[in-house]
Amino acid sequence: MDRIPWAAMAGIIATVTVFAVAQGLTYPLLSFILDRQGTTPGLIGLSAAMTPLGFIVSAPFIPGLVRRLGGARLAILCSILAALALIAIAWTQDVMAWMPLRFLLGFFANPLYVISETWLITITPAPRRGRIMGLYTSIVSGGFAIGPLSLGLVGTQGWPPFMIGIAAFLICGLIVVAVVPRLPKMPQEGEATSVAGFFALAPLLLFGVFAAAAFEQILLSLFAVYGTALGSGEERIASLITCFIAGNAVLQILLGRLAERFGSARTLLFCALASLAGCLLLPAIFDSWLIWPLVLLWGGVSFGIYTMSLIQLGERFDGQALIAGNAAFAFAWGIGGIVGSPATGLAMQLIGHQGLPSSLGLLCCVLAALLVAERRRV
Repeated sequence: MDRIPWAAMAGIIATVTVFAVAQGLTYPLLSFILDRQGTTPGLIGLSAAMTPLGFIVSAPFIPGLVRRLGGARLAILCSILAALALIAIAWTQDVMAWMPLRFLLGFFANPLYVISETWLITITPAPRRGRIMGLYTSIVSGGFAIGPLSLGLVGTQGWPPFMIGIAAFLICGLIVVAVVPRLPKMPQEGEATSVAGFFALAPLLLFGVFAAAAFEQILLSLFAVYGTALGSGEERIASLITCFIAGNAVLQILLGRLAERFGSARTLLFCALASLAGCLLLPAIFDSWLIWPLVLLWGGVSFGIYTMSLIQLGERFDGQALIAGNAAFAFAWGIGGIVGSPATGLAMQLIGHQGLPSSLGLLCCVLAALLVAERRRV
């Protein structure tokens, strides 16, 4: 059996988790500050969209930067630049200045995710890829959840919450420095592939990433509106969202094991169909106790679409195509994050609160139909 390089793997996962904590903290922190300043909800939403926009714009540059600087150097540089961007955000406290700064935060954060996922896929033995990638996505989801929770400890006033984020970004760079001798070189074999070129190689995988990102963003941003329309209290809605995020985090290892046993393509189709079932059941059981296990499972299978896509990426691609694929994943995630919420918000304006499960269901239905069509074609 292939030996697993646990030290390198732990270093890579720790790096991204610390980064995820910092990013998970910035979204609610900056929204709270802008709300206190009397900023309109539309402008707060536009400000939040700058970070995923940074992901989208940076993605095409990453394969070339990795070839020029090397993975470790680029990761360390991005950690420092992200910390500097957050220092500038804390210093300015102005919504218009935050627009370009939040864009830069996304621009500098994205290469670190791409590099880390490429390293992880490169060193993971194929028979264990399902559970390792499941572990990775579980821990990173946990990191995103810890970010907002840390605000409960330090509050949202002054420098203390920003210092947590700045320290996390810098720790990230230090972890990379510590584990550099154990890290693999970025794969150089094969032809240089651009992000645009990768879209032609695996369009359905990228649609899966888009769907997973849109699903998560839609639910996190609009579930409160849906729950309020059905007469649910704020505390119950917040608890249901927490339950959804917990499902994201705790079920990925189990789904990874299923992928090892039944294949990642079958498990991806299962995740799409199970997510669709959740959309269909939501209106009927929202006021029942069954909503709690449903939301937990829903969180797991909807994020499982991304985990399965990542496993498939490792199964189907290597060398420079793998770096381009991870960058294309980041691009598709950014697009899903930006497009999903406004489109669903419009649907809810047009057809009422049931526009939320209808939009999510349509997304899952299209993905499932495309996956079935591809299986029949093969």
